Amino acid sequence: MRVIGRFSRRDRGPGLATAPFAIFPVALTVVIFLALLMKAWPLLSLKALPSLLFSSTWLPSRGHFGLWPFILGTLWVTMTAILLAVPVSILTSLYLSEYAPVRLKRIFQPVLDLLAGLPSVIYGMWGVLLVVPAVSKFLAPAFGRQSSGYSILSAALVLALMILPTIISVSVEVLNSVPLALKEAALSLGATRLEVIRYVVMKKSFPGILAACVLGLSRAFGETIAVLMVVGNVPVIPRSLFSPAYPLPALLANNYGEMMSVPGYESALNLAALLLLAIVVGFSLLARWYLVRISRRSA
Repeated sequence: MRVIGRFSRRDRGPGLATAPFAIFPVALTVVIFLALLMKAWPLLSLKALPSLLFSSTWLPSRGHFGLWPFILGTLWVTMTAILLAVPVSILTSLYLSEYAPVRLKRIFQPVLDLLAGLPSVIYGMWGVLLVVPAVSKFLAPAFGRQSSGYSILSAALVLALMILPTIISVSVEVLNSVPLALKEAALSLGATRLEVIRYVVMKKSFPGILAACVLGLSRAFGETIAVLMVVGNVPVIPRSLFSPAYPLPALLANNYGEMMSVPGYESALNLAALLLLAIVVGFSLLARWYLVRISRRSA
């Protein structure tokens, strides 16, 4: 017992030394939040927060800083991209994990790494050259709409392609972590391969796949350059997938550093950044809560 106690006392030093590094990410998030809040406070002290969040009028020269079109633009683009990317990612992950031959897996993994490492501006150029004309000439007329191509759908298609490698890579690792004994036990009981995937593999790996989707969602919320190049950047409330939009990251990238002589303009942009941070953190905490709930049910 004295040996155990002696080792536990010796371990206190490294534990205390590493504790600040564990606290650092949380402290950094709090510091960023407070810094943005201080910068946004001059505008918040003059106007009520609901009037800023839910107003659709964006005229900085006249003192109108309605963020509602930018909030809706962010949600439209991000959620559409997630709806497009998640089914493709899960089905691709299942194929690579359960059906694909080893040779194909060896080829596919470097391709995923390459796609994940491409600069976002490359995706933006691809969107301008291919996606925007396709939406304008084919997709919009097919639904009886007219569109310049610079729209929510174009941005969502580009963004979905950007987050595919992240979701697929993490999902494949999660699916491969399911114990082989569980699969063999289900097969020995007479289950088909499809039933094993549905009732054993997917059930066991669902929390990890959900975490992969949340990781992709977090990246989608903050993506700027590629979305900025194809979304249209018009501060209006979107009416359909073929409407232009103006997400919060594009607003910050386009305008921060300009027109700072306009009263309240910098505070409005910092409020937009604070709002984007709150949205990302809120979705992450909600997903984490759901993951913990699922883990408790499984236990």
